[in-house]
Amino acid sequence: MKQEFSVNVENMGIQISTGSIANLASGSVTISMGETNVIVSACAASEVREGQDFFPLTVDYREKFSAAGKFPGGYFKREGRPNEKEILTSRLCDRPLRPLFPKGFLNEVQVIGLLLSTDGVHEPDILMVNGASAAMLISDIPWNGPIGCIRLGEIDGEFVVNPTHEQQFDSDLDLIYVGNENEMMMIEGSADQISEARFIEALEYAQEAIQPLIRAQKELAGLCGKQKSEFELVKVDPKVLELCENYAEGKLEEAVLIDNYPERKKAVGVIVEDASAVVLEAVGEEEFDENQVSMAFEVLQEKVYRDRILEQGKRVDGRGPADLREITSETSSLPRVHGSAVFKRGETQALVIATLGTSKDTQEMDGLTGGAKEKSFILHYNFPPFSTGETGRFGFTGRREIGHGALAERSLLPIIPSEDEFPYAIRLVSEVMSSNGSTSMASICGGTLSLMDAGVPIIAPVAGISAGMVSSRGEDGQINKHVVLTDILGAEDHFGDMDFKIAGTREGITGFQLDLKIQGLPFDIAREAIQQATEARYRILDSMEATIPESRPELKESAPRIETIQIDPDKIGALIGPGGKNIRRIVEVSGAEIDINEDNSGRVAIYATSGDAMARAIEEIEMCTGEIEVGKTYRGVVRGVKEFGAFVECLPGKEGLVHISELADFRVRKTEDVVKLGDEILVKCIGIDDKGRVKLSRKAAMAEAMAESEDGENGDAPEASDDAETEKS
Repeated sequence: MKQEFSVNVENMGIQISTGSIANLASGSVTISMGETNVIVSACAASEVREGQDFFPLTVDYREKFSAAGKFPGGYFKREGRPNEKEILTSRLCDRPLRPLFPKGFLNEVQVIGLLLSTDGVHEPDILMVNGASAAMLISDIPWNGPIGCIRLGEIDGEFVVNPTHEQQFDSDLDLIYVGNENEMMMIEGSADQISEARFIEALEYAQEAIQPLIRAQKELAGLCGKQKSEFELVKVDPKVLELCENYAEGKLEEAVLIDNYPERKKAVGVIVEDASAVVLEAVGEEEFDENQVSMAFEVLQEKVYRDRILEQGKRVDGRGPADLREITSETSSLPRVHGSAVFKRGETQALVIATLGTSKDTQEMDGLTGGAKEKSFILHYNFPPFSTGETGRFGFTGRREIGHGALAERSLLPIIPSEDEFPYAIRLVSEVMSSNGSTSMASICGGTLSLMDAGVPIIAPVAGISAGMVSSRGEDGQINKHVVLTDILGAEDHFGDMDFKIAGTREGITGFQLDLKIQGLPFDIAREAIQQATEARYRILDSMEATIPESRPELKESAPRIETIQIDPDKIGALIGPGGKNIRRIVEVSGAEIDINEDNSGRVAIYATSGDAMARAIEEIEMCTGEIEVGKTYRGVVRGVKEFGAFVECLPGKEGLVHISELADFRVRKTEDVVKLGDEILVKCIGIDDKGRVKLSRKAAMAEAMAESEDGENGDAPEASDDAETEKS
């Protein structure tokens, strides 16, 4: 019978347990905070698949509706494809785990996390990362952990570790920090224009805050950790590497210096193909392995890229470490759309389109664990295969696209105006037209320009850039030489050690994400990268502001217009009408959309695409919610006929009495001689008594209309004609 082991993380209210469930997994833990509970398992395949030349790590996180005491929607009542929150949490966990596996370890590893229960207070994504680290640490899978993960907020100038959902609404910072005992491993999040100095303080604070998590995991491993298994590492054959190196010497350096991605890729491909023939001839058909040649050229290309930077301070495209590629941008790139922009940095190009909508276009959030229930600002990122000059699957939104879109979205969110100031739902779509490094940052820059082109009064322009790094290590394993790179190419990302994306305004940072291929980033290098990225961001903002210095003062003609009017909250029912009758009629006659704020504040938003539609909608709303005023003339409908006069509805639900003496400028014997039930007549309010009873006069309205007619204005000719006929009778 398995024994259960449990450890508590000091001062965090987190408990990590193992041994009670899922005991056939290589490693499994349950991790909880409050009443939020996640189980995480880790398993590895015993063998590498034949012909495999990559490390197949998969990390999957799933939220079960049962965790919140709910039924799934839909006909089948079963959870389906992962939602955005689950995908982002899976990516969040994958990225710090991956660099800690031994180089050459290619056995498939699968990490699965399941949300078992949620209290709606504590966020499970932090538990998923720490649980995965603990599961890997106690398993027999080779892995150089542990790591610790926290969420850091800032409320009223004070840092808060793992804030609750309610606290997150008041926080100016949302930093997810992952690190080992000495260095950071991964960061992700957003901030409300936090200064670079304060951002570095937050990173240092978070590094200290994760230490109890690391100590607890080590304690658990000491109690029940398995001995790490021996797995055969897959490495390039030294003989194949030597053959490829001898053949490619000089040729590969020349090929990678081609300053055009498709041509460079084609030139390298030719060298690889020719080298394969050389290796085949040297080792014979039985010994030949094409994967070995591919692995050899990965090693050789990495050496060419890195040595040139470390030894000469030059990159393959000729730039220095801190140089930006050429930047161009334009706005109003497309007709009809509400806003559009093209941002180009070197071979990276993004077309970003802005669409403005009504409150009905907001996105409902489908998460179970608390937080915001809907969002009115959305950014979608698309990466078609033609952007790299290749063929591939199209029309499917992958994890990478969701992750890049989320990074760009949270980087721009802090500069979106409040709904009180700009009551629109906003959707940005970034279509990557060509890619060679940091398309998510190009999406941020293009997104800013597109918002400004659409006339969105943003708080400040945002730009983003990615910093990379190449480094070498001494015999002690410590970095002894490094170069931080600004605006990295795709190959520099692939063969380098770091991808540190930072976005922000001139005032501070709004979004960030760090991924490493090494097993930790020293803080002095992190500070250098932040400073270098900040200087580059200012230069990009200069270029963007030269294209469009501020948001356009007017919306595009094709964009919907929104006006907000305030009505008496007690009149909301009258505006809606029985079964929505009144509001449906207003929409039909005006062509506008109407949204009544659900907080019963009396705020009504009107959406229209023309001035006439807007004016008609406002007029109709005022009629539904207004009061009859003395001295005003109304076209009303006769709702009741009595011996002493007629009751006329001037406004929806608002009636007054036209006494028989006020029906005409002659003596009326019977009310029916002048008006009948359902007639539409012109009346003027001549008084309201102390009890609120409205006195109307058709006679006064007709006299006023006749006077206007005599002055050349359009009078109430049909009514005057009726009077004449009545008088004759």
